[in-house]
Amino acid sequence: MFDGVKHPHIFIHKQGMFCLSDTSVFTPKVSKNILKPGMDINCGTYLSQYTQLALGQGKIQEEDINRAVSNLFSVQLLLGLFNGDPAKGNYGNLGREDVCTLEHRNLALDAARQGIVLLKNENNLLPLNRMAVTSLAIIGPSANSSSQLGGDYTGVPCNPTSIFEGLQHYIKTNYASGCGDTRCDSSKGFAEAVRISREADAVVVVAGLDLSQEDEGRDRASLLLPGRQMDLISAVSTASEKPIILILLGGGPIDISFAKVNPRIGSILWIGYPGEAGGQAVADTIFGEFNPGGRLSITWYPESFISVPMNDMSLRPDPSRGYPGRTYRFYTGEVVYEFGYGLSYSNYSYKFILVPDKVVLSTDTNKASPSKRLTSQTLDGIEYMPVDEITSCNHVKFEVPIAVFNHGDMDGSHVIILFGRASAPIRGAPHKTLIGFTRVHTKSSSAVQVSMGIDPCKHFSIVNEHGLKILPLGTYLLMLEGLEHSISIEL
Repeated sequence: MFDGVKHPHIFIHKQGMFCLSDTSVFTPKVSKNILKPGMDINCGTYLSQYTQLALGQGKIQEEDINRAVSNLFSVQLLLGLFNGDPAKGNYGNLGREDVCTLEHRNLALDAARQGIVLLKNENNLLPLNRMAVTSLAIIGPSANSSSQLGGDYTGVPCNPTSIFEGLQHYIKTNYASGCGDTRCDSSKGFAEAVRISREADAVVVVAGLDLSQEDEGRDRASLLLPGRQMDLISAVSTASEKPIILILLGGGPIDISFAKVNPRIGSILWIGYPGEAGGQAVADTIFGEFNPGGRLSITWYPESFISVPMNDMSLRPDPSRGYPGRTYRFYTGEVVYEFGYGLSYSNYSYKFILVPDKVVLSTDTNKASPSKRLTSQTLDGIEYMPVDEITSCNHVKFEVPIAVFNHGDMDGSHVIILFGRASAPIRGAPHKTLIGFTRVHTKSSSAVQVSMGIDPCKHFSIVNEHGLKILPLGTYLLMLEGLEHSISIEL
């Protein structure tokens, strides 16, 4: 999970290869020096144009180039590309039959299901009861298109299923596009969408984004739904006898504040770009074959956030200039949905089991000799220890056993997210920090136990304004939904 500004340009590969796919966001000076920190390849033309110039100016050395090239060739060697004819190697005859296996299709379905986030479910509108619902209307230009489900950098799907096709396996379903495409710059199709919505027992609207609105080379200018999509949703929700189900496609946050508070919109599902099995995954979720348990991996900011300069990467807020900060850790403004948000068809509760109340630090972990006493430092009235002076970090790690109770009548795949923060306000410290997350499968009306590892020197420390990693002394809070546990950090 990651919360912050989207940087599709940067990738880190397993073999240590660091790739920059679009250097247009960097100044020439930065680009010429970026080989030194470890970038190995530019998926474009920038290095071919400027590397020789940077070498001649002494900004890089030949050994920087050699290191990058060595990493690139190492990967190709591991793939066996220099062992004769690649077609005769281990991977030379891979084809569609190796990709489109039952195992891989099931994996695609599981990934699509796990990625679905339930954002709203007023009066338990979902899941739909197949015995009570006999007809369904689905609206939206992306509802009947499997090609819109893949997102950027997508391979050729095996047996793609649109959301319309997925729902047809469950129930009689009528379709109207409502808009000509995702841009939705005309209301020409609204009348047909309204008509079929009036005649159906349940209504699903598929809205959001596609690659005409966002991809690596295309930034969005607004966080609102494109064009007249909001008008379409409002028209359909007004015409429908019952509250509608809103499904959102897209890779980034969308300001749907209007839908969040509209009682005519009963349920909201965010599905990202779910891939070839997305249609089936959505249908399974709507009709209760799957209990959603996904969480948002980014903060959903309101439209007002677009006034924040995109080239201001400061994380911490600055009230003197009206700057709200960035990411769940520091952002001080209003949110549409917070990082880690996600509902389920089941209600869950938690209990910490045998968690320590204090952690005692030292500089000497050799029990055969007397421990050297630590001397704390003070800044802004906060006592702290520089982390690099604590030699007992590995010895103060501990596990947090957590009991997870499923109080619903459905089994569920549930994501547990553990946060932490200092109990006292510390200048420059985050509101909270993600410690860890895990997914567990729970049976209805029963409990399971999971464990999360805590490294106080890592999870309880902060970086001060001087760039020093410090561990504040005092009380630290572990937070799990509405549950808190206090731990005292002492010398």
